Formats: sequence, C-alpha cells, structure tokens
Amino acid sequence: MDNCIPCGSVQGQDDDADTPSGRRHEFVGTRSLVGMNGLLVVDKPAGMTSHDVVDIVRRATGERSVGHLGTLDPMATGVLPLLLGKYTRLAQFFGTAEKAYEGTIRFGFATDTFDAEGTAAGEVRPLEKTLAELQGLAARFHGEMEQLPPVFSAKKIGGVPAHKLARAGKPVEMKLARIVIHRFELLSLEDDLARFEMQVSAGGYVRSVAHELGQLAGCGAHLATLRRTQAGAFGIAQAIGLDELKALAGAPEEIERRMPHPRTLLPEMPSVTVDEQAAGRLRNGMQVNLPEYSGAALVKVFTGPAELLGIAKRIAGTLMQPIVVLA
Repeated sequence: MDNCIPCGSVQGQDDDADTPSGRRHEFVGTRSLVGMNGLLVVDKPAGMTSHDVVDIVRRATGERSVGHLGTLDPMATGVLPLLLGKYTRLAQFFGTAEKAYEGTIRFGFATDTFDAEGTAAGEVRPLEKTLAELQGLAARFHGEMEQLPPVFSAKKIGGVPAHKLARAGKPVEMKLARIVIHRFELLSLEDDLARFEMQVSAGGYVRSVAHELGQLAGCGAHLATLRRTQAGAFGIAQAIGLDELKALAGAPEEIERRMPHPRTLLPEMPSVTVDEQAAGRLRNGMQVNLPEYSGAALVKVFTGPAELLGIAKRIAGTLMQPIVVLA
C-alpha cells in the first residue's frame, strides 16, 4: 500500500456535528442543507497531495468535514476514497482495507525516499538480471512478513510524521511493521523498467518492496510510478476525476449519484432496517433488539433504503448497542 498511511486515518477531518452557528444540520436523504454526507471515490491525479484533493472536494460539495482514507503521495495516482460530513465518523471501520496497485520499478539505483521523487543513493549500476530472474526474486515478497517503512513516510514518530523529522535532519528510527502481501507479480521488463501489479494489506508500502527488490537484484531500485486501482471495496471504475467533480460543483444531486450506495459500504457488516421507535432508542444511545440473525459482531442500521443511522454492536443474540450514530 505504498504512499499510503494506514487506512482509516481521516485527514483534514472536522468532526464538529454542528454548523459554525451551532445549528444542527437538517437532512434530506444523504445530503444536508449545509453540505453533504457520504463516501466519494476520487481518481487522484499526479502532482498534488491528498490534502489538495480534500480542499477541492470541500469546495465542490460545500461540505467542510472531509477526510481521506489513506493518503497517496503526490507522484501517485488512482483510487482515493473520501468520507464527507457525518460519514467521517465511520473512518475507524475502514482500518483493515486491502489495496491493489499497478506501477513500474526502475532498476539501477536506489533513492533516499525509495521512489522517483527522492535523491539517488549510491552509484548507478546496470541491471544484469532477466525478467525471469527478477520474478524469482519477487516471489519472496508473498504472504505475511515484516517490513521496514520508508523514513520519508507518513508514519508517526512521537506524534510527528517521519518525513518531517527526516527533512529537518533529525534522526528517525522506524519500527518493523507486520504486513501481508497477497500478490506481487512482475509483468514485463523493458531496459531497466519493470511493470508490476500488487495486492497488499493495510500498512504496507510498495516503495519498500521496490527498494528491497533492488537490493536483492544487486543494483538498487526505486518506485518509478504508482497507481492505486483498488482500496477495499472501491475500484477505479467507481472513481470520479477532479475535472468532472469541479464541473459538478453546482449540482450536488449529480455528485451524490457518483457516490457508492450506503448499503455497499463496509460490506463485511450486514444491514438491518429499523422502525422509528427502535431508531429513536438508538439515537439516544439505548440498547435495542433488532431483527438481525447473522451473528456478526457489527451491523449497519438503516431507517430507510439509503438512510444510514449508524453502526451497532451485538451484545447478545439480537440485542444491539449503538456505537456510532450519524443522525
């Protein structure tokens, strides 16, 4: 999951449930009269930060509470899911989402950032291995393993992002992280540039894999390009480009149509629809018996086809306790 902080961390988030005047929002469907609620999948272009995308989404939707689920570095492109409005309270449940990537690795020299934006580290050495030999080395990066995150990353050391400490010339001691690489395949090799695809657990860094593969190849390597094609349940086919989003700035209903349906979010949780009496109890933080018999620990609670009330925890049998209430 390179160029990505552990999913579930919402950046640029404003959790205040009230408007600046202290007046609570009135809701119509998923959209409030002051802003918007939901999840939006953006196709991030190269050359801008994830926070830049957050600012653009804020302006286009009129919703000031916006946060992304795992950052992409400026050089990276692709799937960037963002939570809007009261849906930012759901960030904690997206923490284990897997990611899929495609990109290229350049052999011949490593960089201090493990990617093309860094400074060359060491001498340039020619790549002397074939694609088949590199594929054999890549096969080592599979399954559960420990990985050392890049020093220039969003990992926090004492509450400060590691890249800020590194750029300030301060010592940075990174700790090994346990990750799972489900798939890492080198597809082609042209001169010193290899094209790859990867599927990795939350917390993994593609940059580190590229760097370590270069060490095994004996010539160094770094991540040349990266595109995220999948983040959890969200794929590139669902993503909206920023130019299209800007063009829809005056049409909130059209933006809402580009959002995944609320019942498709967090697919590992079953959905249950409640009547107004049960909804009232849940809104007040009270336990309630719900007609949900799957045995799942957490369930999504709806008051209508698309009106997500919140997330409830199973206490025993069908007895549920609300742990997040959105409305």
